[in-house]
Amino acid sequence: MSIYDETKFLMNKYDVHPNKKLGQNFLFDENSLNNIVDGVTKDDVVVEIGPGLGNLTAMLVERAKKVVAVELDTNMIPILKERFMLYDNIEIINDDILKIDIDKIAPNAKVVANLPYYITTQIITNLLKTNIKNITILIQKEVAERICAEPGSKLAGAITYFANYYADCSIVDYVGKECFIPSPEVESAIVRMERLNKPRVNVKNEEVFFKLIKENFCKRRKTILNSIGNVAEKEKLVQILNNLGISQSARGETFTLQQFADISNELQ
Repeated sequence: MSIYDETKFLMNKYDVHPNKKLGQNFLFDENSLNNIVDGVTKDDVVVEIGPGLGNLTAMLVERAKKVVAVELDTNMIPILKERFMLYDNIEIINDDILKIDIDKIAPNAKVVANLPYYITTQIITNLLKTNIKNITILIQKEVAERICAEPGSKLAGAITYFANYYADCSIVDYVGKECFIPSPEVESAIVRMERLNKPRVNVKNEEVFFKLIKENFCKRRKTILNSIGNVAEKEKLVQILNNLGISQSARGETFTLQQFADISNELQ
């Protein structure tokens, strides 16, 4: 039975109707699923976010030491429990991933997920602050390209700098709309984020550093002096920019990660 046929079978058997509010789109493309689980070994504990019907889970339980499947939709829990009742290397948790301490339930784990598009950035932000090894996620194509963009490039946004601070990010493959039930309105991409042993740049105060970046990209068309004017007094900012050899008329959207780190550290 193909994964598509199995997906349709499970949907019919359990009378499943994908929850639009939760952004449920069931991936059935075998090549894409294999790309997501590539690199998972018997030494790995894997946290899967939003397993849904369990298409990705089915591959993970065969490869990983243990799978911790975190599913928010209560309707999916009995389906997952029945589907994987013969496996002793899976733990199914009915909860919101944003409310769970991953470092507590699965220290040094890998994370895989077919993420709901509406909370992608929030989940990534939370995950990168944990001690996980790496993240492999299926997300909206435009968001994937922004995350993996070079800081300072046209595609870059605040999430680019945040992700780049913590990890090496790359697009593994693109996934078409036709690979899901139901078909989403947008194209998708698989992103792999390999966590660095330490942040890419040295920062004295991460809160100030990320606030600078966020403020800048909220007003990305303004000069750096005007875009981050809420962070410190302009006189001080002018002095810092002069000390660093940065033009007051420069736009922060063209900055490297190191330049934002330098400004942040000078503010301290």
